[in-house]
Amino acid sequence: MKPPVLIIPGLGNSGPQHWQSIWQARNPDFIRVEQADWDQPDFTDWLARLDAAIAAAAKPPVLVAHSLSCSLVAHWMARYERLVKAALLVAPADVDSDTHTPPETRGFRPMPLVGFSCPAIVVASSNDPYVDLPRAREFAAAWGARFVEVGAHGHINTASNLGDWPLGWQLLEELCAG
Repeated sequence: MKPPVLIIPGLGNSGPQHWQSIWQARNPDFIRVEQADWDQPDFTDWLARLDAAIAAAAKPPVLVAHSLSCSLVAHWMARYERLVKAALLVAPADVDSDTHTPPETRGFRPMPLVGFSCPAIVVASSNDPYVDLPRAREFAAAWGARFVEVGAHGHINTASNLGDWPLGWQLLEELCAG
């Protein structure tokens, strides 16, 4: 039995053409961590919902986070001791930077720079408007994660036109098998 996979979208959720939604549609057993308000995130509520989803998993899950939710996962790792199999952290938004992220993300400051208790991969684009490449590398190093730079793909979201994003899927399979 493969590990459970939790899809953890960022600010605004991931629409139907976003790779996270495509993966979930293709794999009905993937579980989306739902938030009460995708546009005005409440840090405490988002963290509680993530913890509840991890606690409800039948086995230690693989976390698939995008953007703001990479910070959410880092905060969870700094606070909780539940087992997680692995984490795929895509396009981590730099919540500490006023120039890179909107005011709605301020409640997720500061970005935790603590080692993760599970294998992790950070994926970043060279032209992401929400984080610059050196900062994304800094996150990966602090979290003990492997760093994968994918070239110029913006925020690695719907606007990036990645479809089901085969490279991301390959990284997810690697983490699930590991």
